[in-house]
Amino acid sequence: MVDVTGKPITSRTATARGKVSMRRHTAEMIRAGTAKKGDVLTIARIAAISATKLTPMLIPLCHGISVEAVDVRFLFKDDVASGGGDIEVLHCEVDVRSSGKTGVEMEALTAVMVGCLTVYDMCKSVDRAMTIHDVRVTAKSGGASGDYSEPLQ
Repeated sequence: MVDVTGKPITSRTATARGKVSMRRHTAEMIRAGTAKKGDVLTIARIAAISATKLTPMLIPLCHGISVEAVDVRFLFKDDVASGGGDIEVLHCEVDVRSSGKTGVEMEALTAVMVGCLTVYDMCKSVDRAMTIHDVRVTAKSGGASGDYSEPLQ
């Protein structure tokens, strides 16, 4: 593990995003709340929040930090890259905030992945063709490496 004992405590933030592409009937089931396993987005949101706290247990050499705030958003959006037709795309975006000696990018990425994996798990019985893609850090602030914001596309 990298020695961070000499680093100052600063406010840290990170935002990560990802997508789950699925058939239209799967998206309609999620919106209607009729999945056999329950309310997909509520459970995925809780899973994503929990994942931020478990990141150092999942990622070797990742520092354990005090996660002070997590905001998880799911939104169905039109996506030109999805090819249209019978495919819809669920976007997941997570903001993580902390005051510490190391960044929270890994916590934000882990939250997005676990949120998306939870959607897959809860819907796989009706749509095995779902794909999780485009997971990335879109912004971070704090620390010696400075701020980052994904360029507009």
